Amino acid sequence: MKKIIFLLLSVLSIGTLLGQVNSTIKFMDAFELTMIGKAFPTTNPYHRVDTTYFKGMTASENQQARCSAGLALAFSTNSTFIDLLPVYKWEHKKDNMTGISTAGFDLYIKRKNQWVYAGSATPAVRNSRVTIISDMDTTLKECLLYLPIYSELDELKVGVHKDASIAPIPDPFRKKVVFFGSSFTQGVSASRPGMSYPMQIERNLNVQVCNLGFSGNSKLQTYFAEMIAAVDADAIVFDAFSNPDETIIRERLPLFLDIVTKTHTKIPLIFVQTIHRGNSNFNEKIRDREDKKRRVASELMPGAMKKYKNVFFIENPLPRNLSEDISADGVHPSDLGYYYWAKNLGSQINKILKLRTKK
Repeated sequence: MKKIIFLLLSVLSIGTLLGQVNSTIKFMDAFELTMIGKAFPTTNPYHRVDTTYFKGMTASENQQARCSAGLALAFSTNSTFIDLLPVYKWEHKKDNMTGISTAGFDLYIKRKNQWVYAGSATPAVRNSRVTIISDMDTTLKECLLYLPIYSELDELKVGVHKDASIAPIPDPFRKKVVFFGSSFTQGVSASRPGMSYPMQIERNLNVQVCNLGFSGNSKLQTYFAEMIAAVDADAIVFDAFSNPDETIIRERLPLFLDIVTKTHTKIPLIFVQTIHRGNSNFNEKIRDREDKKRRVASELMPGAMKKYKNVFFIENPLPRNLSEDISADGVHPSDLGYYYWAKNLGSQINKILKLRTKK
């Protein structure tokens, strides 16, 4: 009997404590804030693609389309802390990804017109509240909160002090660039959601990036081409040669290009060569397969650029003289690798965008 009474008192005490904590917090539904990185409107605001509208994808691809990779919230607040209360429909676990990147959140705050890292967090217990930053001053701040790379959110609430302000801000970016591709593009092995190379390019170039990375499944399928043909963007970047093998590239690239260029006749369509993989250094089978991919891409893209005047091909997304070991798992880059990728590729994309602007 004493044990039962003790347990009841403990529950009541915990409930009272939670009530005291929650009385200092007010929550806002995240969809009421400015959503960055949406290529298309979706019924669920935290999905990248509406899988009831775009048909043909496999079950795995449909699941990836509902992940929130690349999506971010833009808002202002003068709260001393920011709490998050997510509800997941599905969480992914991968040995080559951190819990923060798969299911967590990544916060940047603008300082001197630059997005500066502020904090990252993931709930210790599923669907529980987590503090992503605390002990700030009360000046009004512009915030950019990246959502998980490889999980599906059903709901998300953002919590601030009850006396503080929180409000959406206008889209802080000047152009919209869509990135389509493989697990590299989706951000596998990045330590945090904001560290994938497309998200780094977003902050470096001040462009809104929409991430359409489909890990392991980006193989120049016609239904992906039709999806991209429906995108409204200022430019589209294609990490198109990382997943398909030599035969698939040769067979599918011409039709893929025909479908995409039928709609997009003027905006830059920038195709990017796949990168060197660390696991090919001594494995001859992998090295042969990867070399064939690069050769066929280099063989076919010059003809594509002659046929379509708005198609570009970037041969070196990573610096040519890069000697560091940048692999996280033999395939995907570490944060250092994604940093170099974002800097080098971003510079080349920026030249193309400026070139097109002058014409």
